[in-house]
Amino acid sequence: MITKNWEGKVILAVEDDEISLEFLKELFEPYKTILLSTNNGQSAIDICKSDPTIDLVLMDVQLPVLNGKEAMKEIKKLHPELPIIAQTAFAMSGDKEAYINDGFDDYIAKPINVQELLSSVEKFLG
Repeated sequence: MITKNWEGKVILAVEDDEISLEFLKELFEPYKTILLSTNNGQSAIDICKSDPTIDLVLMDVQLPVLNGKEAMKEIKKLHPELPIIAQTAFAMSGDKEAYINDGFDDYIAKPINVQELLSSVEKFLG
């Protein structure tokens, strides 16, 4: 049952893995969000510069052209209030605190736990 009211919210998914991106598209479709996507950190910055409607960024950390951490720092210079959630398959103990200390607003380990991701998104879009 869909209880979250995210209709019309704009989420930018920065993900270079097609399967992960498809997963996110299917996951957010029932919530009627607008899911934009790109596959590298530099284009994520460019999109955030040109589109002020973005409500949330889901940022893979391992990206081509410019990694997620560097892209997040540049986006935060433009939009300090824009929530950016780090996502990484290279998860280790203590990573969440390290990513939040680096400037991310939250952190999700891959493989993504759906409830954990939805709870994190709810914190920022709820």
